[in-house]
Amino acid sequence: MTREHIHFVTGRLAAEALRSMVARLSAEVGFDYSLDVLPITVAALMTPSWVANRIAVPAEATRVLLPGYCDGDLAPLQARLSVPVERGPRDLRQLPEYFGRSPRREEDYGVYDIEIVAEINHAPRLPLADIRQQAAALAADGADIIDVGCDPGGPWLGVADCVRALRDDGHRVSIDSLAPAEIAPAVRAGAELVLSVNSSNRDAAGDWGCEVIVIPDDTATLAGLDETVQRLRAAGVGMRLDPVVEPIGCGFAASLGRYLEVRRRYPEAEMLMGIGNLTELTDADSAGINVLLLGFCQEVGIRSVLTTQVINWARTSVRECDLARRLVHHAHRQRVPPKHVEPRLVTLRDVRLPPYEPGFFDGLAQQLQDHNYRLFADAGELHLVSAGLHLHERNPFQLFQQLLAAGPKRLDAAHAFYLGYEAAKALTALQLAKDYHQDESLDWGYLTQAEESHSHRRQTQAGADSP
Repeated sequence: MTREHIHFVTGRLAAEALRSMVARLSAEVGFDYSLDVLPITVAALMTPSWVANRIAVPAEATRVLLPGYCDGDLAPLQARLSVPVERGPRDLRQLPEYFGRSPRREEDYGVYDIEIVAEINHAPRLPLADIRQQAAALAADGADIIDVGCDPGGPWLGVADCVRALRDDGHRVSIDSLAPAEIAPAVRAGAELVLSVNSSNRDAAGDWGCEVIVIPDDTATLAGLDETVQRLRAAGVGMRLDPVVEPIGCGFAASLGRYLEVRRRYPEAEMLMGIGNLTELTDADSAGINVLLLGFCQEVGIRSVLTTQVINWARTSVRECDLARRLVHHAHRQRVPPKHVEPRLVTLRDVRLPPYEPGFFDGLAQQLQDHNYRLFADAGELHLVSAGLHLHERNPFQLFQQLLAAGPKRLDAAHAFYLGYEAAKALTALQLAKDYHQDESLDWGYLTQAEESHSHRRQTQAGADSP
């Protein structure tokens, strides 16, 4: 088999760092390479059409790798070359991962078999328009069934209208109530699942014609569960079993043991876990809790989870569960730990924090010929670099004082505001051990919102064709 030859394209500023990185990767991964240093300082200002007029690809090359910031249509460049053209990562330090130096997800990653039931709490207190809006948002985040949560103290006279409206909107619907007077009109209007049934209402369940969630009369002992299951089976009622998970400090470990016991008693039964008892009642971000509980469900064969999004730290639980069910399915099927597979669930800190090479910032200051300011966060400090200037300090206010003392070349009010905004992001990155890139949003996993690159936009408008 012919050895691959990759032709790397870069600008003058990144040339030496790229040459060093590629030399190591060539030996580790096993490919030949060539470097094309084009007449531009910052590679991020390249466009495919600009590259097309300047690139020189050797005959032995099997593909061309552009910098990740080289935005635009690749067709003009591809039309001039006889080998494939790709964009690499935006950050040079991510090249090892790009070349497979870390595990990659399977092509069919994303398969799952856990159903998400998302509850709208206190539905009787809400206008129907708000309920429909919430349901649409929950479904968009991954909910399979919208659960209408009723209040104790009397039947909700509008329950049928609510269920019917949600069904008309295309949602599958469940009703969360123990009261037959609420449940019956809800199922007639189209609810397909009832939460929940025990000895208090099981005699009415045979008339509903839908699946039900069975809970014990006493969660600590599972009392009443077996008798309810037997009666519902005799009546031909479909069911899912829920031994009820308890909050931490209130019997959490024992409740997990009860799920294992119910699975032992009923090895083929469908089961559900109400994970909101943990996410809503624990002072911790919900993503990790959801992953852990769905991992337990995956291994035990619990194919439904009920979640809520009431308290602020759990306000994105449905989205987290949607990502988590794919991750735990992959881990369980492949018999591998769920690591380096789903980076979107890592929100507070980044998956990796690649360091800069020693001397990088001083070298960059010597190479730069313009007085635009580049901001970096590395090794506990903020670094501000421009032509002949490298300032570093952890405190952004002190860093700015250093800049003023150095006699800044370009620092109008708009630029000072921009640097302050970027310094706030960079300091956040230092505090949370996140990877900071100027003009880009910090990586908050699935919560990330892309930012407009203000600096690159201004520089591109000034003209990318000038060397």
